[in-house]
Amino acid sequence: MSNRVVALLCLVALLVSRGAAAQSFDPAEIRLFKALHRQPTDLARYSYLEKAMPRLAPDNQVVAMQLLSSAECELGLYDQAILGFPLKIAAPENVVLPTPDAWRAADAVDTIARLAANRRIVMVNEAHHNAHTRVLTLALLPRLRKLGFNYFAAEALVDSDPGLEHRGYPTTASGTEYLHEPIYGEIVREAIRLGFTVVSYDVESEVTTQAREIEQADNLYQKVFARDPHARLFVHAGYAHIDKAPGRLGHIQPMAMRLKALTGFDPLSIDQTQFLEAAGNDPDDYRQLIARFHPQAPAVLVNRASGKAWSALPKMYDVNVILPPSVSLKSFGTSVTIDGETVKETSDTSRLAFGSLTTLDPMRRPKWLTLGGTRYPVSISTTLCRMRLPCMIEAQYANESDDATAADRYAFMKEDAISELYLYPGHYRLRSLDAKGRTLNERSIAVSAPRVGKPPTG
Repeated sequence: MSNRVVALLCLVALLVSRGAAAQSFDPAEIRLFKALHRQPTDLARYSYLEKAMPRLAPDNQVVAMQLLSSAECELGLYDQAILGFPLKIAAPENVVLPTPDAWRAADAVDTIARLAANRRIVMVNEAHHNAHTRVLTLALLPRLRKLGFNYFAAEALVDSDPGLEHRGYPTTASGTEYLHEPIYGEIVREAIRLGFTVVSYDVESEVTTQAREIEQADNLYQKVFARDPHARLFVHAGYAHIDKAPGRLGHIQPMAMRLKALTGFDPLSIDQTQFLEAAGNDPDDYRQLIARFHPQAPAVLVNRASGKAWSALPKMYDVNVILPPSVSLKSFGTSVTIDGETVKETSDTSRLAFGSLTTLDPMRRPKWLTLGGTRYPVSISTTLCRMRLPCMIEAQYANESDDATAADRYAFMKEDAISELYLYPGHYRLRSLDAKGRTLNERSIAVSAPRVGKPPTG
């Protein structure tokens, strides 16, 4: 059983009512996982899931749609992954949402760095289908390094790449499919560049959900604190692994709870997944928070009187991070037709009910890909695919190997389409590949920061 399959087991418990146990998989789903494992590339996995979906039973389709959203994320189809994800995390019971009269939005990076000053362990979680939840970790790395944090652990890393730190960048041998996604790759590059000791800690064998939580914590303890009692550790994990008490995984004791018991150190646990953007019409808690506080960057809510950061589940984690919306009808251009009605540009995400727009509709890429204005758009089109679709366009750093995680990538599914890659200034190999991983086209490009009023070169 792959790490991704075990992660699905953990996610199921988050998506159902609290206290329920994670489900097992039926034979049809097991066959699906095995078939996916045989696919040669991320694009091939996506294509297989898309074709297999209509033949699956409804319950199996939900699992396949979760996998499809993760594949879309790895292919750079970020907003499509959000629109296509079929489920929502269960809302906390009896939660009282903050209001602007008593709370204010504050920059998440600044606030977390302040809270981390006297901590030995900081944990940030992600939703595996939503790469927007990786941007915060990338921004925190230099701030925590300045505070003296010297170990960085990532769930997607595996033990089979001993040359990772010396090489300076991740490859296909460095981790799970999650690490194929470009922002995750940048996290690992930045951690190495800053001088962190990079640590893998996830379990690579078939285990129960509880056993995985225990072994993850044990691995972190043995690889970090048992070797270096003065270590300060920054962990990037998935979903409820960061929780310090049971609840979101039913009766299962999460990884952070176990690590706290092993070390005696109370982790600073940061949640980004409880209130997260999703498709649908429901006026959920996330949309209410966005309407009240209008965050333009990752934000935490700080009490105006006490200065304390808000947590919806303070026994489990310390802070909720609210990400600004990524998906809107603007993602589809200047206008879009829904049920025969032409709708002009709007940020009303309630119009994006699941199924009203498909993941195959052409979409603009999200604005957060600029990473605070440090990366610049470079135009790409299906002409690079040489009439072979679907097709992956990816930019790789010129000094890295062909199996390195791309600096950015985007998959074209239809003819006569255009899009953009977002790249730091520098030199790259721009490649197009088919679903079998065969190179269709390749050329060198240089990206420079644009002068005011001019597009970037590339």
